[in-house]
Amino acid sequence: MLLAIFVGDAYAQRSRHKARSRQKTVRTVKRAKHKSHKRTARYRSKTRKRTPVDPTLRDPFYVPSELQCEDTCSHVHGIDLSHYQGQVFWEHVGQNTKMSYVYLKATEGGDRIDDRYERNIQLAHRHGIKVGSYHFFRPKTSAIEQLRNFKMQCRPSEQDLIPMIDIETTGGLPSAEFCDSLIKFLGMVEKEYHQPPLLYTFRNFYNWHLQGKVNDYKLMIAMYQPEEPVLEDGRDITMWQYTSKGRLKGISGYVDKSRFMGNHGLKEIRFRHFHLVETATPQYERASGQTKQRSL
Repeated sequence: MLLAIFVGDAYAQRSRHKARSRQKTVRTVKRAKHKSHKRTARYRSKTRKRTPVDPTLRDPFYVPSELQCEDTCSHVHGIDLSHYQGQVFWEHVGQNTKMSYVYLKATEGGDRIDDRYERNIQLAHRHGIKVGSYHFFRPKTSAIEQLRNFKMQCRPSEQDLIPMIDIETTGGLPSAEFCDSLIKFLGMVEKEYHQPPLLYTFRNFYNWHLQGKVNDYKLMIAMYQPEEPVLEDGRDITMWQYTSKGRLKGISGYVDKSRFMGNHGLKEIRFRHFHLVETATPQYERASGQTKQRSL
């Protein structure tokens, strides 16, 4: 009886040993085949001819070239930006030789600032782009408060182009009252910066509310149609914002594009620098949030 048990155990052990040996053999063969495949794949990858890849395709904001206004004319072109465009890759924008200037949103009303302004103006300068700043006008807000807000961001030493005032709403005021508020503010801006600002508005808004009221100021007119804008009173237009759906490498999504009209050019909106002491809040105070402004 004991002999039978001993023989049975020995047989079971030999069977398990053989099974383990077979498993080891199978694993060894699989490893050898895997290494062989890897060596073959490496050899093929080295010998296979690779098609060169356009580096611009690695840019997540790259847009395939489409025929745009700047591709079909010889006028001076530029863009305007605000926080709505998010992060801008200025190294790509600076490489675009067809974009000569940029207007950056600095402020709105009496207490709102654009939280991208500081970064955008520094990087735009670093990459060689002519820069101007603009303020979104709120007719019902005190002109003094709006000027103070704009001064704290739009420092003369950082400007290449004259300030621009964005005029798009009457704030619910009658035209006469709205124009009184606007003219007062424009006079204050001109006195502060010693040069009249550029006015931005839409063609219809100008025709309805501003005819004959702002004749001493240069105009950038927004109209998104193929033909050039013409105002009812025949006023000369310095610049035309021709699209709000432009595309530009380095900017995600749409961007506003503009160009000079006729024989107008950059020298007409160049910021004239005077050797004056700036009274605006220093940059370190602006960055610290001590000015009690609200970001847009």
